[in-house]
Amino acid sequence: MLKLYDYELSGNCYKLRLLLSFLGIQYRSELIDFYPGNQHKSPDFRQINPLGQLPVIDDNGLVLRDAQAILVYLASKYDPSNRWYPRESPELLGQISQWLAFADAITATASTARLHDGLFYSEIDVEAARAGAHRLFRVLDEHLFFAEEEGQDWICPGEHPTIADIACFPYTVLSEEGGISRIDYPAIRRWSDRFKRIPGFVVMSGVFPAGPAATDRRQEVA
Repeated sequence: MLKLYDYELSGNCYKLRLLLSFLGIQYRSELIDFYPGNQHKSPDFRQINPLGQLPVIDDNGLVLRDAQAILVYLASKYDPSNRWYPRESPELLGQISQWLAFADAITATASTARLHDGLFYSEIDVEAARAGAHRLFRVLDEHLFFAEEEGQDWICPGEHPTIADIACFPYTVLSEEGGISRIDYPAIRRWSDRFKRIPGFVVMSGVFPAGPAATDRRQEVA
């Protein structure tokens, strides 16, 4: 059975839990004491990931690190519908890769501010992290607004979300925990609500289920 080296409060680990749930994949969670135990920096864990970072998976002896890379792997191997990572479309793959890099930038800003506020990482320049997150959220909100104008619900074109949506979702929706308000980003809020209605959606601490459906909400993902 696939093993996920996991931490409940990690948005990057949450990305993988989301995709595994969407795909109905059984897995075993190996809990790592990220805080306060700092277990991910221990010599034993560095034998698994020399970078001392989460998440990591072990799939029948194949050990992979980096959330975005693991999303690509899992969707490529375990999604027979080919919808989460449409390998037949170079255009979509290029766009997905672009937004996976964007998700890394969200991690470097919104997640960093959350580490400062929630886990007391005092060495962080939190104001710079918050300002960086707002710059990214303005880009994402504008992109989603114009996508909606074209009848699109998701970050990349098509009727179904992709791993780009999964990659960008956690640290965007957790941004308030780093002092980053989403009140000025209505398209992001609408997209977040749609995301929470994907069948198989699971919550984590700080992420809540979708509220009552709006009467004009678009069709749920099948």
